[in-house]
Amino acid sequence: MLVPVEPSVAPSLTPTPTGALIIPAQPNDGPSVRLSLIIPTFNESKNVPSLVNQLEALLDPVLGESYELIVVDDDSPDRTWQVALDLMPQHPRVRVVRRQGEKGLSTAVIRGWQVARGEVIGVMDADLQHPPEVNVGLLKEIDRGADLAAGSRHVVGGGVSDWSLARRILSRGAQLLGLLVLPAVLGRLSDPMSGYFMLRRSALAGVELDPLGYKILIEVVARGRMRWIGEVGYVFRERVEGESKVTWKLYLLYLQHLLKLRWVTLPQSRFFRFCVVGATGVLVDMGLLYLLSDPKMLGFGLTRSKIIAAECAILSNFVLNDAWTFGDSARLSPGFAAKFRRFLGFNAVCSFGLGLNVVLLNLLFNFGGLNRYLANAVAILLVTGWNYWVNQKLNWSPLTVGKGEKPQA
Repeated sequence: MLVPVEPSVAPSLTPTPTGALIIPAQPNDGPSVRLSLIIPTFNESKNVPSLVNQLEALLDPVLGESYELIVVDDDSPDRTWQVALDLMPQHPRVRVVRRQGEKGLSTAVIRGWQVARGEVIGVMDADLQHPPEVNVGLLKEIDRGADLAAGSRHVVGGGVSDWSLARRILSRGAQLLGLLVLPAVLGRLSDPMSGYFMLRRSALAGVELDPLGYKILIEVVARGRMRWIGEVGYVFRERVEGESKVTWKLYLLYLQHLLKLRWVTLPQSRFFRFCVVGATGVLVDMGLLYLLSDPKMLGFGLTRSKIIAAECAILSNFVLNDAWTFGDSARLSPGFAAKFRRFLGFNAVCSFGLGLNVVLLNLLFNFGGLNRYLANAVAILLVTGWNYWVNQKLNWSPLTVGKGEKPQA
């Protein structure tokens, strides 16, 4: 008597999410796992099988069945999505998303995170240029308490293989440009251009993302809640199969992305707050200068009036900066004595700036023929940069921020 054999269930695609690029706080489908690793692909059919085999050999001993590998394919002409789908019967932790009508590495990663079930979510390239074994080190950094663990080519154990001098200069130049435009974000990473990292779901859940180009790590750090970032060195390998997707257009998108993030994050930056506080000080300064120096009011001399007005503005600015602009640093050194020391330092820095201000004011008013108030405004603007930079370094140094705090620009 023949026993009927149950037909095997054909592997199926995971539906592609739509709508806003927001990571849910909890998985929307199925029980949670420890790690969800996103592998964005486009024409990587020759690399995916080898990568899956290597990842399983590395992650099975560490996580058992508590992980998933999510291939998010942009409808590749070489049918990468189908190759990945064919792997699923022998590799049950593989899931496949086939995107149609939406393109781009960064959004592919986010769409993968939206369907992920992991407490920890991550990303790596499919082209085997990211050594798979580094995932174990990244996960260890998360287990140690990091909110985000990034692979880096610029720390101990990191490097590039056979890059030309031109490519090295281009990579470092892009990083330097990012530091100039967005120092509070890129300054927290030795390798902000990396696309190899993991993070806690909770550090990004509920945040609406809006990336451009392919440098998703910058978007994540700029918008997420990353108190502690760990780094693991890795050597970037040369591609064996397939073609590189790096073009000049991607570098232009990178610049556009930096500028957009600079604009979006400006209200949270220290310098923006410093300028807001400075604006209130201008009101104090201008009001007292008018009261003291105007011939219709008290009629004091211009220099004496300016010194008094400026000192009152300095006191007002210190109180606001200590409580708001640099409040995170100030809270690490509480007490009257520490606050008084900061005030003396702030006063010294601003007094030097005041000396420059007085010189500029007199030059612009007495020799430049400018209205006294316009001359005063110009002088204030010229010394604002000086006051911010020196005060940040000497009185509220970001280096005093604890590991649990998030530095700001």
